[in-house]
Amino acid sequence: MANTNLANAKNAKNDEFYTQYEDIQKEINAYLDYDKDVFRDKTVLLPCDDPEWSNFTKFFAQNFELLGLKKLISTSYAAESKKYQNYGPTLFETESPLFDADKTRIKGKIFELTRDTNQNGRIDIDDLEWHYLDGDGDFRSKEIRKLRDEADIIVTNPPFSLFREFVMWLIESGKQFVVIGSMNAVSYKEIFPLIKDNKMWMGNGFHNGNAYFRVINEREYADGVYDSGTGLVKFRNCCWFTNIDHGRRHQPLQLMTLAENLKHSKHKEIRGKKDYIHYENYDAIEVPFTDAIPSDYEGAMGVPLTFLDKYCPEQFEIIGHPHGDYGLELGLKPFPRELKAQNKGLRDGDLYYLEEGIPVLPYRRILIRKK
Repeated sequence: MANTNLANAKNAKNDEFYTQYEDIQKEINAYLDYDKDVFRDKTVLLPCDDPEWSNFTKFFAQNFELLGLKKLISTSYAAESKKYQNYGPTLFETESPLFDADKTRIKGKIFELTRDTNQNGRIDIDDLEWHYLDGDGDFRSKEIRKLRDEADIIVTNPPFSLFREFVMWLIESGKQFVVIGSMNAVSYKEIFPLIKDNKMWMGNGFHNGNAYFRVINEREYADGVYDSGTGLVKFRNCCWFTNIDHGRRHQPLQLMTLAENLKHSKHKEIRGKKDYIHYENYDAIEVPFTDAIPSDYEGAMGVPLTFLDKYCPEQFEIIGHPHGDYGLELGLKPFPRELKAQNKGLRDGDLYYLEEGIPVLPYRRILIRKK
């Protein structure tokens, strides 16, 4: 049900989900643990942000000196571009001499931090300087593109509905980035090649795989998704995407051999079987659980998409994404005519195996091979 909520957010372009401070801190600390100077002397851009609400701006501003930043830039969308139901400017804005009642709804805002403006001996959130943008703050505008090109690292929770386009915008820049997106994005034709070629990978991740976001505009959510007491919405399939290295990415999976899995696996689908299932249309075995990947198997294996969260590039090679056109490019054999006649929903290019003569299509697999 949580994944359904994410899909609804995409369809409705209801993209106002605010990341928790502790989740940002946990993620950024993973990169600092690997390289303590990763942010030093860097300009960090937080596009698609809401500096007055956002914990991204708060985190980087409060830790400006600790991270050794050169400059922090944070931009927001104009209120009218976000379909706010009950919009009202914040006291921070209305009490500022820069406040403009005509601009507040149609112009984005930019916050910049470079120096100790209040001369209290430190650079922090109280030193942020702001003004209205010329446009609405859309990351695709020339105005924000120019800021992107000035930055060294881009960090944000971009609109779910524009994630593909946003990633292409990032890749075009050649900059380092840390962004939040749906795990489903791995299957996008624009995204998967980046994962396969190690141009983008999973970040350190949310605690236990659950991401909790604060929402401004309340609406109906499924049971267990929205907590009215905390105002947080839970998503199970959100993750961090990045091209900045972190230690967990280089930790190999601790795995059992094929024989050990068949004898001792905690999964009944594997334990006690004679062998792993072999696909009918590709020379690979079906591995339905990441922890059931056999450490000594030399051939190709179809593994769950969630494997990518534990993928170590020194341990495994990603072969491809065996679905539809991707599968045809990999050389997956088409379904026999008799099977397609029995089931019109079968699509050439998808992996399958047989159970009692009936084709079974495993859910969202990628093909890997041990290095």
